Amino acid sequence: MKHIPLLLVLGFALSLCNLTKRLKDTGKSEGSNNPPASSGANNAAVERPEPTAAQKAALAGGQSVNWDKQGISWTLPPGWTKTADELKTVSYQAPRSGDTVSLNVNISTMDESFPTDISLNAFYDQARTRAKNGEVDQLKWLEIDGLKGVEFRESNPEKPDGFRRLQWLAYRKYAGQVQMVNLMLATTGKEFPRYQDAMYGILYSTKIVH
Repeated sequence: MKHIPLLLVLGFALSLCNLTKRLKDTGKSEGSNNPPASSGANNAAVERPEPTAAQKAALAGGQSVNWDKQGISWTLPPGWTKTADELKTVSYQAPRSGDTVSLNVNISTMDESFPTDISLNAFYDQARTRAKNGEVDQLKWLEIDGLKGVEFRESNPEKPDGFRRLQWLAYRKYAGQVQMVNLMLATTGKEFPRYQDAMYGILYSTKIVH
């Protein structure tokens, strides 16, 4: 079970490899000062976290945890434990061994000239395409602690034991680097209704240096 968060992050990272390569090539050919070529991503409103009473209650009595290596922190529900803590990866998991709900965060370092605006718009458009295909049922621009990112939620999986993810992707400058921040909360489809308030509460509690 403790290896599941890492596998989730690696799986998503691999799915972005080709997109990242294309974006790097685009940035070199178009120049980072050119406006991003996006269908409708630029016109969507940017939202800010507004936790509901249920989402706040899900974190009541919880703990504040700091990822000192990357200057990021969260509030977690009671009993959550750390399952990984490396320079570019950190993960936490709910206390019950039978559940697989987890917080997984991965940092990817990019070249200084990497076209972050183009990339964010591409993530948005990619998620919107998935929404049209029935794979995503929520998509928005979400600004957390002053940092704008793309938030999307996957649709309920066909199989109850399949994973369902709530994800936020953003770029920041930190420690002299351009970094992609990939924050993912995941559990099985059958457990998602039970944990969704906690998952949103954790996401909205994010504090991030940038």
